[in-house]
Amino acid sequence: MNLPLPAQHALESFEQARGWEQRARLLMQWGDRLEPLSEADKAESNRVHGCESLVWLVAEQADGQWHFKAGSDARLLRGLLALLLVRVQGLASAELAGLDLHGWFTQLGLERQLSPSRSNGLHAVLLRMAELASTR
Repeated sequence: MNLPLPAQHALESFEQARGWEQRARLLMQWGDRLEPLSEADKAESNRVHGCESLVWLVAEQADGQWHFKAGSDARLLRGLLALLLVRVQGLASAELAGLDLHGWFTQLGLERQLSPSRSNGLHAVLLRMAELASTR
């Protein structure tokens, strides 16, 4: 599997983490790196439904590649979103649709920390990405 460079960096840092506490700290740090969303980006039309927390997703396509911005009111979820974004940035629509989200978080060693509701929420974000990608 060919990972984008930022995703490789994420994977390397999580592989070096020992135990959940280190991973949780890393997750928070990744969340803090998310580009802040503007108030306009937090419009209802950008809201991802299916998440327990508030989540917004903004998509742009340039030269056939997708670029996303996301945000959430929940700190842990921001970290998960950041890790999802590094995995999907620059993908084409077909690659986006075929992404194995569970496999990615398993590689990062975070699958056990994904409660069913968090997992469903991340899948809702991925589905929304695929939906946006298929309409443009």
